[in-house]
Amino acid sequence: MEFDTHVTTVTNNDKPESGAFPNKRQRKKSMVWEYFTVQSVGAGITRAYCKQCKKSFAYISGSKLSGTSHLKRHITLGICQVLRQKNEQSLYCNTDASRDSANRPKKRTRAASGYAGNGSLFDQERCNHDIAKMIILHDYPLHMVEQQGFINFVRTLQPQFNPLCLNSVEANCVSIFHRKKLNMLNLIKGILAQVNLSLDLWTSNQATRYVFVRGHFIDGDWNMHHPILKVITVPFSDCDDSLKQGVVTCLSDWHLDGRLFTVAFDKSFSSETMIGNLRGLLSFKSPLILNGQLLNQNCYARVLSRLAVDTLCSLRETIGKVRESVKFVNSSDSHKNKFFELKQQLQVPSMVDLLIDDESKWNTTYHMLAAACELKEVFTCFDAFDPDYKTIITMSDWKKVQTLCTYLKILYDAANILTGKLYPTANVFFCEVSKLQEEMAHAAFSDDPFLSSLIMPLYEKFDQYWRESCLILAIAVALDPRHKMKLVEFTFAKIFGENAESWIRIVEDRLRELFIEYNTQMLPFAATDGDEIFLKTEPYQEESCDNSIFYGEDVLSDYEILISDLKSELDEYLEAPLLPMVQEFDILSWWKLNGFKYPTLSRIASDILSIPVSTLFGDSVFDTKIRKMDSYKSSLSSSTLEALMCTKDWFQYESLPIDVSNALVKLEF
Repeated sequence: MEFDTHVTTVTNNDKPESGAFPNKRQRKKSMVWEYFTVQSVGAGITRAYCKQCKKSFAYISGSKLSGTSHLKRHITLGICQVLRQKNEQSLYCNTDASRDSANRPKKRTRAASGYAGNGSLFDQERCNHDIAKMIILHDYPLHMVEQQGFINFVRTLQPQFNPLCLNSVEANCVSIFHRKKLNMLNLIKGILAQVNLSLDLWTSNQATRYVFVRGHFIDGDWNMHHPILKVITVPFSDCDDSLKQGVVTCLSDWHLDGRLFTVAFDKSFSSETMIGNLRGLLSFKSPLILNGQLLNQNCYARVLSRLAVDTLCSLRETIGKVRESVKFVNSSDSHKNKFFELKQQLQVPSMVDLLIDDESKWNTTYHMLAAACELKEVFTCFDAFDPDYKTIITMSDWKKVQTLCTYLKILYDAANILTGKLYPTANVFFCEVSKLQEEMAHAAFSDDPFLSSLIMPLYEKFDQYWRESCLILAIAVALDPRHKMKLVEFTFAKIFGENAESWIRIVEDRLRELFIEYNTQMLPFAATDGDEIFLKTEPYQEESCDNSIFYGEDVLSDYEILISDLKSELDEYLEAPLLPMVQEFDILSWWKLNGFKYPTLSRIASDILSIPVSTLFGDSVFDTKIRKMDSYKSSLSSSTLEALMCTKDWFQYESLPIDVSNALVKLEF
């Protein structure tokens, strides 16, 4: 077939003449024909020409049709230099107008929106949202969108992208925060459980501190949640009042008045006045469970970190010698090679890496000391092998370091329970904390003078934490159907000796008091619907003029019957056989399945198991210092800082995989 040699220009509403195609198929419209013409250049050969740079591209060759994908790439990826220069000039000249129009909702047309690199329609609003999300997730500064390097990079990817100004991206970040906050608020309003709080302090280089308020609760499907609810800006000059007012605002914003169960914080940053004020405020805002005995809990991770730091400080000089020795070995390849050669000659079997520590993380110091101890024979002879090595560490020093490492490992193992992605449930801490208490007591009263002097100060501090926390930890482990009160009885017998019975009785009494308090709050019962139990849990409203409550005989009779039934529910649970000791046991799934049999206990379990034993988790549990807000974030307004920090936390929580446990979960009958 012969083709005409005239040039055919294709407009937005047209397409190449059907006669120009061998198979005369009806062609679909494409945006590329705004930028290209087609020309028949020979028998059966037609090429497409760019209107801007005049470059030609294959289009039809015989019966083969090349399509338009390569033409789209030419115009959308900035390959056409002429079109790219025109776009850049247009973007530079109309930056202010582009910023305004980018923030106004408008209907996009094919011509205005253009194509993204993958051939789909370019979506400016989606890009604005994704840039805001990127800034939130990775702590990028807001003003990066105005930096020329970022603008050039984005233009390379998509020339039609309209650059954003700082105010626009800040508004986008805050908008995302408010949408996410509404979703979180709806989640919290929809649960029956109480909410626990933890307060974590950050410092800064400014005259300001920051308190992160994190909520801890279990939803109706027995999933754990730990979102940051508020970031309180606390000036040094008005610390107590600012913190108190910030907590009041948090409780109000999240509708938590009357729903607060416990508060965990680090007592080291709190004055007695602040703790007293906070306790009084929370007592007023929420009904006290067990007369407030569970209200404030000290941070487990901070307690362990202070013990580790105190231990390291007690041998500061000797640890300094070890650190200098490790630095020397790692200072050059020559020293490393000599050290390794000597290690082989002495046939030291250790394969550990000898790394210098980060003094802001006490676990790295422990790992450095432990590795050095394994290589102490090499260090002892190294001065004769390398004359540049001048540090002298005696065998007495090495013995002390080895003793130190033994107890640092105990602290390290105790802290490791917090290094996972999520907070553990409260029931797992009783074993770890009681084990640490036993180990320290044994060492503190050792016949070894050095060991006793090293551990006794630590034991005295940890013993105070143990006595303050053992009640709530014991109640939590009693709600673990693998242990119930059996583990409490066994552990208290070892720790308290002849006084164990009185401590066990305290736990049993408090558990029963807690049980009765919950049922008093749950009266009256609403109707049941299938497997769901609906309870009226609104706070009691006093309506009588003399602030007294009068019950008729029928009500008292019903109440007595109820209490009798409830006691039997608790007794039935405690007297049932223990479940097998399955390491990967999913306690939340067990209570979800057995909640209908134990309706009151399941409500207690949902509140107790979500108690935050620590305000820290992840790698921060090994911090030797309070975390510091960087200078850039400190320069932001308090509302913007809160939006960025909270939203990042919520995004990260959403990205975590759902924990599907392979644990044995048993439904009791």
